[in-house]
Amino acid sequence: MIVFRESTPIYLQIMQKIKADIVSGRLKGGDKMMSVREYSESLKVNPNTIQRVFLELEREGITYSQRGVGTFIVEGKEILEKLKDTLAQKYARRFAAEMKELGMRKEEIVEYLNKAWED
Repeated sequence: MIVFRESTPIYLQIMQKIKADIVSGRLKGGDKMMSVREYSESLKVNPNTIQRVFLELEREGITYSQRGVGTFIVEGKEILEKLKDTLAQKYARRFAAEMKELGMRKEEIVEYLNKAWED
């Protein structure tokens, strides 16, 4: 279940969740994704929003469509590694920027990160 934030477009949040599911292994290369209708119903969003998600994921090379069959996750270790690296860098930059905004030094940030990891 996704709790949508108002500050980011819904389709981007859904894409982020799907990408995270791929990186974490909840979705694997070759897996068939739910249909537009199934995603729309499960997330309670407009089918056009899901269609946009599918188009963007395919444009990014993360999924591919087979007409009349469905949408599938692309297979390949290099794609998974690239996606994982991209997401990790994005999250790390956001975290570092927010901690810097609080006036934290690098050592303090690492300390908080270690503490959070143990929790």
